[in-house]
Amino acid sequence: MRADARKNRDHLLAVAGAAIAEQGVDVSLRDIARRADVGLATLLRHFPTREALLDALLRTSFDELTAQAAELERSSSPADALVSWLRDCVAWTTEYRGVTVLMAAAIEDPESALHASCVTLRAAGSRLLVRAQDAGTARSDIDGVDLFALIAALAWLGDQPALAPRAGHLSEVIMSAILTSAGNSQAEAERRPRAGS
Repeated sequence: MRADARKNRDHLLAVAGAAIAEQGVDVSLRDIARRADVGLATLLRHFPTREALLDALLRTSFDELTAQAAELERSSSPADALVSWLRDCVAWTTEYRGVTVLMAAAIEDPESALHASCVTLRAAGSRLLVRAQDAGTARSDIDGVDLFALIAALAWLGDQPALAPRAGHLSEVIMSAILTSAGNSQAEAERRPRAGS
């Protein structure tokens, strides 16, 4: 891609990200084009569909969250890795209003531009969950699909003006419920400052 085309594409993505953060994923493509000071045809030349735009916008975040899961697997206890990753996923999903609805639909639709990224992200969370379950620090009656649904539910809470003030507290309640007693004790112990630190 030529440098000027990449610059234009990056500008469109930056404007789209701000518009979606402000108005949600249903913001009109025409409004995004207007904000970017380009014609709708220019936007559609770069991103022929809303999903193509969202895939380009969200792929970097999906990749970062997937890489973070792999890093946490190597560097943290199973319980802490799972909880840390969940917190970051929920925080990220609240940046773009309505994105969890699209993610839930895309994961069931192999034709969706978002399908591969969503499946990869869910698999990363599933690995962290299975690792914690194998260590006896996460409840064994949930799977990666349940975990993905819980992230979506917690993100939905953050999108609701009347419930948003409770979202952080309820996220912690849900995360504590995912962990077994051993996992809660371990996560608490590892959050406490160590002597001399």
